[in-house]
Amino acid sequence: MRTYDQAGDAERTAAHPADIPSVERRAAEFTARRRGAIRKYFHAHPRIMDVVVVVSYLAAGTGLFVAGNYEINLAVHLVMIVATATVLMFRRDRPLTVLAMLSVFEIIHIIMVPSSGNIGASLWFALYAVAVRYRTVVSFVLAVLAAMPLTFYIFFFYQYPVEFLVADGPSAQASNVISAIVMLLSNIIAAGIGASVRRSRTHEAELRQWAVKNSQLASVAERNRIAREMHDVVAHSLTVMVALSDGAAVVVKRDPAKAGEVLGQLSQTGRTALSDMRRVLGVLREDGGANRAPQPDHTDMGALIEGFRQAGLPITLTQSGPPLPDDPALELTVYRIVQESLTNVLRYGTAVSRVQISIDNNLSEGELSVRVADDGHGTMNESIGTGSGIVGMRERAGIFAGTVDAGPGPRGGWTVEATLHPSEGP
Repeated sequence: MRTYDQAGDAERTAAHPADIPSVERRAAEFTARRRGAIRKYFHAHPRIMDVVVVVSYLAAGTGLFVAGNYEINLAVHLVMIVATATVLMFRRDRPLTVLAMLSVFEIIHIIMVPSSGNIGASLWFALYAVAVRYRTVVSFVLAVLAAMPLTFYIFFFYQYPVEFLVADGPSAQASNVISAIVMLLSNIIAAGIGASVRRSRTHEAELRQWAVKNSQLASVAERNRIAREMHDVVAHSLTVMVALSDGAAVVVKRDPAKAGEVLGQLSQTGRTALSDMRRVLGVLREDGGANRAPQPDHTDMGALIEGFRQAGLPITLTQSGPPLPDDPALELTVYRIVQESLTNVLRYGTAVSRVQISIDNNLSEGELSVRVADDGHGTMNESIGTGSGIVGMRERAGIFAGTVDAGPGPRGGWTVEATLHPSEGP
């Protein structure tokens, strides 16, 4: 007999693979709408964003040395700017390598061109790329390490350009300390911005994964619901139809009028089964127009029992306590448990002279008990049937935090006892 978990695994294996890309696409579209037009464009064209970064660095670097009147080695400065910009083009693919190379370039740059005002700027872009790719702790550690060579050089070897000093301003030594602190803080800020972007992207990825997983779970639940409904409709209807047809064959010669009534009941059972099948299969429509409400109403309980009586079961129904709550899901659960229990009696029971149905709504305990017992000599084991009906009853009872026990009765026959907690339902 297949357990509930095994059934769930089987349904997951059978999940339609086309559903997952559809969910991922919708989640990606939702994320894209949050980005805005400009961010959306750059996200779709990352290489263009790389070009924008390089152009921005080139504009800042070249503007710094052409705007002033300071005496600097323009050729060396231009070569370093172009070389740095070239390396920055690969920051997305090789962030750690780019960071290491630019750390070396910045030391060479400040040694060769002490008056350059954009020292350390390239590290900001590299650290941002590193922080987007790697964990936050790693990013901040690398931000500090990347600042160490420049900081060491500025503290012990760098001669602050006299032309940068102003009257009544900080001294050259104080300016070196300020420059080192600014470089360190700038690196940390760049890494922080990248870490924030990485966290945002991770959150978006988790949302997409949640959407996919939620869709899978919803699909599994819907497939299980359809499987239960299909089993209940088909097993019940075919069992009753077989019993009615056998009865009609017996009485057709002795009492043609009675046989006609049985055949009419047989026809009505078939039509009802077709109607139920259409409603069950309607949930598979893609237009969303299917009626997903529970199929039978509680008032159908009388018709259900009468149909089994026509099929030959001597049924007695007793109800105690107040009427059931006006909850279609609870009514459907009770209906299907009774239906499945009676179907099993009709299919597997022999020499059945009494079938007792008891429905007890105990408000003080918050429990609803459903009991179906017969006095036949049939049995239920793994060699007879598939066990899906009992599994389905337990799944239905589980919706209301309930249980279902099925087994031989103390005085023979077969007994099904279900205990539901209506307040625990959906």
